[in-house]
Amino acid sequence: MYTRILVPLENSEADQTILDHVLDLARLHRAHILFAHVAVGFAARYQDALDLQDSEEIRRARAYLASVKARFEEDGFDAEIVLETGDAASRLVELAESNECDLIAMATHRHGIFQDVLRGSVAHAVRHRTRIPVLMVPSR
Repeated sequence: MYTRILVPLENSEADQTILDHVLDLARLHRAHILFAHVAVGFAARYQDALDLQDSEEIRRARAYLASVKARFEEDGFDAEIVLETGDAASRLVELAESNECDLIAMATHRHGIFQDVLRGSVAHAVRHRTRIPVLMVPSR
């Protein structure tokens, strides 16, 4: 049923929650996994426009994505990584659609509606901007 799964990662403890779920799901469906991170810091957002060198955020994100990919490939999975900048929800939806993903699997944070309104929720925004099914797993 699922052949291509987009898994947004943020290099936090919440990632392990979704990685555990995706491991079993991808194995069951023999799915290709696209791990993605959207860097949102100032230097990341304006890196190309200002011709900046990689920021610490970009270097950490690239290394983290590579380590996750390597772990999954060691277990026999077909995986790739993408590092983007900009508005996280918009970029994730664009990635899922342009890569013909049939599932977006992401961890969510356990904060209340007030925090969602105050800070926004990437998961909530992704869910409302795409027709691709979104699996949202509350982080531990």
